[in-house]
Amino acid sequence: MIKKYIILSLTAIASALIAVSCHQPTDSSTSGLVTLMCDKTFENIIQQEIDVFEYTYPNASIIPYYIDAHSAIDSMLDGNTSLIVTAQELTQEQKDYLQSVNRFPARTQRIAVDAIAVIVNKDNDIDELSISELRDILSGATPRWKDVFPSKLDTIRVIFDHPGSSILKYVRDSIMRGTEFGTIYSVDSLQQVFTEVEKRRNAIGFIGVSWITSDLSAPTETMEKVMADLNTNDTATIDFTNKIKVMKIRRDDQIQAFKPYQAYIYDGSYPLYRSVYVTTTEPNGSLSHGFYSFLTGFIGQKIILNTGVMPAIVQPRLVSLN
Repeated sequence: MIKKYIILSLTAIASALIAVSCHQPTDSSTSGLVTLMCDKTFENIIQQEIDVFEYTYPNASIIPYYIDAHSAIDSMLDGNTSLIVTAQELTQEQKDYLQSVNRFPARTQRIAVDAIAVIVNKDNDIDELSISELRDILSGATPRWKDVFPSKLDTIRVIFDHPGSSILKYVRDSIMRGTEFGTIYSVDSLQQVFTEVEKRRNAIGFIGVSWITSDLSAPTETMEKVMADLNTNDTATIDFTNKIKVMKIRRDDQIQAFKPYQAYIYDGSYPLYRSVYVTTTEPNGSLSHGFYSFLTGFIGQKIILNTGVMPAIVQPRLVSLN
């Protein structure tokens, strides 16, 4: 009798374990759990990608951490994640190291071209700047707006998101080119950059273009509506929020200045742009690689298109702009 009870109990436990396992997602390209380390500059793009991916594949769970780009790469090198999104590719030394500790080499794909938008307060009377004028503002050689152009505004306040920002690194490498920064102010996030510029008449800020294609309010559309829009051939008309002014920028050898619209990023007219990459160290058939592939597929690229950033694969809308 006791023996029979034990057998029945073991059977019940086994059945329970099988039932639980049936409800747990198995690891595949569309199920399981994976962590993603993402440059926080691209948070509002990648979060939309995750929301759509998880809605499409309910057994998939992607846990994002929005951090600085250097920490994201370090996390991959330390083996804490197999999936990162950054504005820079791994160096050959980093790739060699990852291959030495993993069975699979790191794979990188460009997913987008992001533009760095230069924003000022709506009350600013200046509409455009050259690269050299930007450099002089950033270095402190031009400390006042009226030194750039006759203006009612005075001392310029330069604002970045944080000292480890990939935007700050881009500006240092592509605009400053060895020239030292003057006085700059850092805040905690890109949304705060937007907020500071909106409320400070003398401010100038640097921000990813996807952060100015809306009013930064929470989305109100249901996922059903989002999916229906993504599965059509139509694309929404993208314009910039009217809460701040987006400056036109020109190269020093250009006559005409341009705003960071997709068409001008696409043809290179807008000078402040950079590539966005996804990197995975997992093989085909893993959730890490599944999301990697999703970002470069039609839906993933269309999500990017609808944020104002230029997708790497899907062609941007070419519209007539005033």
